[in-house]
Amino acid sequence: MLRDITLGQYYQTESVVHRLDPRVKLIATVIFIISLFVVNNFWGYLLAALFLAGMIKLSHVPFKFMIKGMKAILFLLILTVVFNLFLTPGEPLISLWKLTITKEGLRTAVFMAVRLSFLIIGSSVMTLTTTPNNLTDGMESLLKPLKRIHVPVHEISMMMSIALRFIPILLEETDKIMKAQIARGADFESGNLIKKAKSMVPLLVPLFISAFRRANDLAMAMEARCYRGGEGRTKMKPLIYKKRDYTAFAVLGLYLAAAVLTVLIP
Repeated sequence: MLRDITLGQYYQTESVVHRLDPRVKLIATVIFIISLFVVNNFWGYLLAALFLAGMIKLSHVPFKFMIKGMKAILFLLILTVVFNLFLTPGEPLISLWKLTITKEGLRTAVFMAVRLSFLIIGSSVMTLTTTPNNLTDGMESLLKPLKRIHVPVHEISMMMSIALRFIPILLEETDKIMKAQIARGADFESGNLIKKAKSMVPLLVPLFISAFRRANDLAMAMEARCYRGGEGRTKMKPLIYKKRDYTAFAVLGLYLAAAVLTVLIP
């Protein structure tokens, strides 16, 4: 289950999407996520599906690897669908005991499931095709105007990048601790939900200790290298927009225009 979480991982391969400027991918991801919450009909979600499928195809990342991250939010997805299905008022379709499935509830549940799925997969496309260093540089460049109001842009970007980078590391550490405790007789599978939650407590304590130790080692390593923040620092590989990036912006503009048109469709 833990190995199925793909957020924060980088998939090494050669593709057009991998070579794009990280700023392009960050802007595209933000616009795609916003479009998912703006569109409200079948044509809008069909457009989003086609756009996402095209990006996955161009990224050369296997689709099976891409959807592995969906297993981690399956419970949240089912819970969201059930709540929208039974708690949305409207025209009744099916009555089950005291619960009623309405036409509006069915529509909302389907759209919410599609929206969450596209959101996770779309975010995974960005993280799987962008290295943490490039992600940091891209976020710092996009947030640069905030420096005028004394926002620590470099530090914020670095923290977000480190957080993403630590996700697969902590998952691997969790897997090792779990296997070690299973070998000593621990049981994480049997019992009801409350018992399973209690069985996770011995797992969380060593995990937190490991996380704090890694954070302390990272801080000491940065201090040993005389890290003093982003002021005055130069970059070995400065970000420069290329022809393919302007082409990507043009495609993104067409997608945004098409998404707006779908909203206007009655």
